[in-house]
Amino acid sequence: MNEKVFPVLLARKTIEAYIRQGKIISPPEDIPEAFQKKAGVFVSLHKKGRLRGCIGTYLPTQENIAQEIIKNAISAATQDPRFPPVEEDELKDLEISVDILSEPEPVHSKQELDPKKYGVIVSKGWRRGLLLPDLEGVNTVEEQLDIAKQKAGLYGVPDEELEIERFTVTRYKE
Repeated sequence: MNEKVFPVLLARKTIEAYIRQGKIISPPEDIPEAFQKKAGVFVSLHKKGRLRGCIGTYLPTQENIAQEIIKNAISAATQDPRFPPVEEDELKDLEISVDILSEPEPVHSKQELDPKKYGVIVSKGWRRGLLLPDLEGVNTVEEQLDIAKQKAGLYGVPDEELEIERFTVTRYKE
């Protein structure tokens, strides 16, 4: 199977089988080599240009990327607390993207960040917030950090008190 389309086709097949039949599919036999390793994965669903679900793991939790896609595709369609579960009549309108994350690396200065190139993870204690790179409406490092801090419940905490990490993604879209 073509590596460029594999992640999105697998995510779509997973979501359709789960929503239509309540079945969790198995990974295909012919997983391209690039997706046999471990990595964090985010699956994002859009409907008519608007976010409809987004769930992911910044560190791997499954045996390989293919299984990570299956798990997170189902979660994006059914477990995102911001949205009701996707219904069968919405499937045809979903646009799916899959982001494969690099391993996070520590950031020592804001100059090392770029919201178009790097995603960001902010944490303090057990609180953690993540924002993917290259998101519409996020143009500055400050905007990126503020949103990640808000997601972590750390809004207003000075950046110097936070652990900040960055990562890159390989994005696959329909």
